[in-house]
Amino acid sequence: MTAAGNAERHVPVLLEEAVAALAPHAGGVYLDATFGAGGYTRALLAHESTRVLALDRDPAAIRDGYALVEAAGGRLTLVEARFSELAQVAERSGMAPLDGIVADIGVSSMQFDEAARGFSIRNDGPLDMRMEGRGRSAADIVAEAEEEALADILYYYGEERASRRIARAIVWAREQGRIETTRALAQIIERAAPGKPGDIHPATKSFQALRIAVNDELGELVAALAGAERALKPGGRLAVVTFHSLEDRIVKQFLAERCGRGETRSRLLPGEPVPPPRTFTSEGRQPVTPSHRELAANPRARSAKLRFATRSEAPPRAIGDALERLARLPERVKGRR
Repeated sequence: MTAAGNAERHVPVLLEEAVAALAPHAGGVYLDATFGAGGYTRALLAHESTRVLALDRDPAAIRDGYALVEAAGGRLTLVEARFSELAQVAERSGMAPLDGIVADIGVSSMQFDEAARGFSIRNDGPLDMRMEGRGRSAADIVAEAEEEALADILYYYGEERASRRIARAIVWAREQGRIETTRALAQIIERAAPGKPGDIHPATKSFQALRIAVNDELGELVAALAGAERALKPGGRLAVVTFHSLEDRIVKQFLAERCGRGETRSRLLPGEPVPPPRTFTSEGRQPVTPSHRELAANPRARSAKLRFATRSEAPPRAIGDALERLARLPERVKGRR
């Protein structure tokens, strides 16, 4: 599959809005933290003399992107890396500090549509869900996690109310034999917690939860936000598109902390500590959501939200405990990774 072929299968969400938030300019240096099929990268390269550093942890996306690298005539650098590593990669590539960073925090259409990747409920395939093809798979977690830990994964990462019932059903089923395929797991979940007509598939939230656990997606997101704060130059812009409430909550809280009131002393009570300076500023009504036109053309965009901000001159700050807690794996799960 060529990069062009992938582009036909994958439609970037909130593309115009995200690029507008970055406000690319001639000669600017930008980072696409989630290359996928290259939609955001193409849009950035369309601006005169821009350079783009693009990352993806999926080796297939990197392989399919080589044609675009050649077509870009030296203006595109494509690196296999997690977006949590964006600051380090930008530094090693000699492209830091950056004028803008865009990240689409979600699974691409190509990954969902390829049954062998194990992300999809609709297409039967091996129960995998590993973006890099390395480490523990979803099948390993389903086979090895204790019932309570499994319920935690489904509840915290999938916001699945029937998590205990589903975990109990999975543990019973795996005693009869290893659960190896997406269809087998989906059927177990559907029997344990049947859905109502017209609702999403009853296994949707559980599949999301397992995917997040397999790839440590929330921890990756927190590290990426911290990396963006380090890698952007003053005036550089950050745009992040999320697809479910857990991701959006992390981005929202990060930007709320970083865009706080800054070094204002006049309203502080005596002895009250001065708040840290703002590392970002934001403007406009947020989050930005897809238009009716985009939703009609791409139903997968229905849960997308865009948040964006501009880097200030203040030095980067450490990630706070509240954000760490949002991304942290449940304690009973962490010990089994």
